[in-house]
Amino acid sequence: MSFLNSILKTFVGDKTKKDLSQITPLVTEINNHQKNLETLSHDELRQKTIIFKEEIAEKRKSFDLNILKLLEEVKLTSDIDLKESLYQQIDSQEEEAQNAVEEVLNKILPEAFAVVKETARRFVENKSIEVTASEYDRELSQQKEYIELKGDKAFWANSWDAAGKPITWDMIHYDVQLIGGIVLHQGKIAEMQTGEGKTLVATLPVYLNALTGKGVHLVTVNDYLAKRDSAWMAPLFQFHGMSLDCIDYHDPNSSERRKAYQADITYGTNNEFGFDYLRDNMANTAEDLVQRKHNYAIVDEVDSVLVDDARTPLIISGPTPEGDRHEFDILKSNVDSLVSKQRSLLTSVLVDAKAKIKEGNTEDGAILLYRVFRGLPKNKALIKFLSEEGIKQLLQKTENHYMQDNNREMPKVDVALYFVIDEKNNQIDLTEKGIEVLSEKNEDKNFFVLPDIGGEIVKIEKQDLEAKKEASLKETLFKDFDIKGERIHSMNQLLKAYTLFEKDVEYVVMENKVKIVDEQTGRIMEGRRYSDGLHQAIEAKENVKIEAATQTYATITLQNYFRMYQKLSGMTGTAVTEAGEFWEIYELDVIEIPTNRPIVRKDDDDLIYKTKREKYNAVIEKVTELSLEGRPILIGTTSVEISELLSKMLSIRKVKHNVLNAKMHKKEADIVAEAGNPGIVTIATNMAGRGTDIKLSQIVKEAGGLAIIGTERHDSRRVDRQLRGRSGRQGDPGSSQFYVSLEDNLMRLFGSDRVAKVMDRMGLEEGEVIQHSMMTKSIERAQKKVEENNFGIRKRLLEYDDVMSAQREVIYKRRKHALQGSRLKLDVLNMLFDTCEEIILNNKAASDYKNFEFEIISNFSMTAPISEEQFSETSEDQLITKLYEALLLHYQEKTELNAQMAFPVIKEVYERPGNKFERIVVPFTDGIKSLNVVTNLKEAYESKGKHLIEDFERNITLALIDDAWKVHLRKMDELKQSVQLAVHEQKDPLLIYKFEAFELFKSMLAVLNKEVLSFLIKGGLPNQSPASIQEAKRAKLNKNFNTSKDEVLNTEELAQRNRSVGAGVSQTGKKIIETIIREQPKIGRNERVTIKNISTGETKTVKFKQADPLLKHGSWVISS
Repeated sequence: MSFLNSILKTFVGDKTKKDLSQITPLVTEINNHQKNLETLSHDELRQKTIIFKEEIAEKRKSFDLNILKLLEEVKLTSDIDLKESLYQQIDSQEEEAQNAVEEVLNKILPEAFAVVKETARRFVENKSIEVTASEYDRELSQQKEYIELKGDKAFWANSWDAAGKPITWDMIHYDVQLIGGIVLHQGKIAEMQTGEGKTLVATLPVYLNALTGKGVHLVTVNDYLAKRDSAWMAPLFQFHGMSLDCIDYHDPNSSERRKAYQADITYGTNNEFGFDYLRDNMANTAEDLVQRKHNYAIVDEVDSVLVDDARTPLIISGPTPEGDRHEFDILKSNVDSLVSKQRSLLTSVLVDAKAKIKEGNTEDGAILLYRVFRGLPKNKALIKFLSEEGIKQLLQKTENHYMQDNNREMPKVDVALYFVIDEKNNQIDLTEKGIEVLSEKNEDKNFFVLPDIGGEIVKIEKQDLEAKKEASLKETLFKDFDIKGERIHSMNQLLKAYTLFEKDVEYVVMENKVKIVDEQTGRIMEGRRYSDGLHQAIEAKENVKIEAATQTYATITLQNYFRMYQKLSGMTGTAVTEAGEFWEIYELDVIEIPTNRPIVRKDDDDLIYKTKREKYNAVIEKVTELSLEGRPILIGTTSVEISELLSKMLSIRKVKHNVLNAKMHKKEADIVAEAGNPGIVTIATNMAGRGTDIKLSQIVKEAGGLAIIGTERHDSRRVDRQLRGRSGRQGDPGSSQFYVSLEDNLMRLFGSDRVAKVMDRMGLEEGEVIQHSMMTKSIERAQKKVEENNFGIRKRLLEYDDVMSAQREVIYKRRKHALQGSRLKLDVLNMLFDTCEEIILNNKAASDYKNFEFEIISNFSMTAPISEEQFSETSEDQLITKLYEALLLHYQEKTELNAQMAFPVIKEVYERPGNKFERIVVPFTDGIKSLNVVTNLKEAYESKGKHLIEDFERNITLALIDDAWKVHLRKMDELKQSVQLAVHEQKDPLLIYKFEAFELFKSMLAVLNKEVLSFLIKGGLPNQSPASIQEAKRAKLNKNFNTSKDEVLNTEELAQRNRSVGAGVSQTGKKIIETIIREQPKIGRNERVTIKNISTGETKTVKFKQADPLLKHGSWVISS
């Protein structure tokens, strides 16, 4: 591939060079401007920001005037088509204004960047900067210690506190950082190496785009970085009169958080930005909204946010009916027994397979070996055997044979198994034998068998029963299908929990709760749960409290959230490997930014061993050697389990070290700070410490710098690059080396058999190693396979969420119009027209005038304005127009009547002596439902009741939209689950999902329109007594909702039953001592047991305390 790339570069040219050639002239221009700015006084430098803002305002002026004129025209017309046209013109004018402003920003970019760079230089060279105090300076001086007022002067110090860490400003932008800033402003991704100062780079486009006053969001991966960076960079912006805040300091839905969003620059974490968007779309009043329109966002560690987190939908959820009903506790013992039986069976099968292969009977031995692989692919004895010469090739050859012709021969392999595991696709299927065993204890032999719906319905219909009896039997059949479907699904999830998910690898148990460990960073992901009941299955397995299921109230993926921004950009050290995904999903181009100083780190080829034991021994030897040389070492691992294993091995060698993993994440800052000291060994998961730099002393640099040792290749090349990037920052010396074994997950699942063949041909003995660039490239090809697979899954997830996104846009737009009231009238008119169209078309097609008449009376409390003769003879279009005009007139009359009826009550309350009410609650009812409407008393009085009716329209529209949307989300969840069964009919689940989702949404909108219009027309005051009017108190927002990120597995769309929306975050409680229920009889330490070696078949009888270490090793099992 590298050869092909070099040929392409020769003919097409190098993309990086082309990109940089267009940016370099701007860098020269910026530096020239900065030299000129050096001659200005501090006040003159600050004046530049005012000049920039005036230029932008001037450019927008004509567009803003046009928008104001169009809004006035909207108020004067009641024509639905004209209103629609005017609103479209307003949107068009706003878009043109934004494009015009972007032109101004591009024009002033060199000078604006120069202002920021010059400001940074002045803070470096001056301990205090004296300026004429502005009102903003005076306001800030009350809150910030680095601003001091003396008369009409303000003194800005160059030292301040950055989230608890005292700093003195010492940074000036260098040329490659200017390049990075230009790339970010252009709406692209800047790939910059570790230590190149991405936080400082962001100040350039942030300042430039904040000049518009539309808001700039800087998004970080955690709240520590959000708080640190906002405090660290703040004076650079505040010096020029720009406001800055961090949303993570403030409570959700609070006035402080709203103020943070009103600031010119807003820092925060990706999760909180997304959750605030969802909360805004659950708000009941315009005052509860916190976010503005999504203008411009810069995403720090963009690959982590837009790639790694893209598969985890943000969810706001609440209690669901019967959410605590499940069968995990009941089924757990059955699954535990089944897994034990399969493990016992396959232990002996593996022994037989080894014996037959040793005898030379490879044909029968290979079938048995493949049976073990299909039944327990993670069996340690199997993994060890596969590392022996020729065995992996034999397995792969057998697998290819049985997978041909669409797995036609596979039942011969699976016949003896209780269940089959497809590890690559994260899927488990029960076999006929497994179902028989599970059904043994039940009278119903079909306890775990889904009924054949089609066949059973035919049988019922053939009985010629009366309609009610037939319907009852069908209903019973459907209920049986649902119960068994849920039972089989729960069983599958429990099987996954027992066979594919390991404690201290995929998750940890802390505070009596199951907490997921991030596969990328090794950090605990608080509040995140596996979807689709899998988390509950793991909780059942670990004997901790099984949390109740919840119902989704609002959800969005980070992919669709960030695609809402008018302009989006990002920065990271590792984006090139995912450049295709960034372009395809976000239309973000990746630009590689050169380093300020050349990278001198030495990246050695991978060392490849046969077994993990040999690999870990080699790692410990190397670490001990490097530590004695006085070099700091960072050991990268992929799980908590491996971190703790290496820690024990180093402790035996008496090598001092620190461990940073999911269990130690609270000490991260201290451990990272110490990691660059001479001889210090730090064991960390591959991306721990992301967003922080390991700084080296001169002594360490002279000793050779930071040594990176990777104990395993990660599925993603980005993660390996991130680990390597910890060393060699800013031209520092360093080295990196990965240690790999054929037993590693990547090599086992996706590694080319070429690597195994090479090792077999070389006849390597135990402990020997191979190292060659060809082998390293072969491993990287395996990583590319995984990356392509994961990209496909993320894209598939996005395609599902795109369907929801289109629906969400319609509903949230309606909510917004109802909250703000600006376009609500137009929405009501559109609802009225759509409802008229539906009623006419449905009844005209059926020639059913009686039903037409009934719908008009029941929904709108008026007689049909169209006679039966007109209904049958007039065209559909004319009927729709006639009905619309009649209902509109009826609606307007009813609105005026309600205002007239309400006004005397409002008048009496307002004019009552001693009245101190500002907002009042007025009850409305349609005869069935009732609703309390909050309105401003003075405005209702001055408008003679019209303002009250407008608030009534707003309130009822919001309430009914929210109820309908909540039910619709539940139906969409159920739909996503049910369509997965379409694969058995050779149909694409996504296509069925799109079609069914459209029909569901269309049906929901039709019902919603009728309900809203019915209440608006039929609703009124239950009585005209002033006593029914009460003072409105500020409604408390419901803070009992759960916010969570649903952990969708990497092979979610390939697995049969996985869904993307699951349970909410569990409530944290007091720490409870974990109780472990013993599944096997207790064996005393001095009791004698008979054990059997699974490799040789040797048996011996020993005391249990002597057998225990052998049993834990996995090479021996208890035979009796």
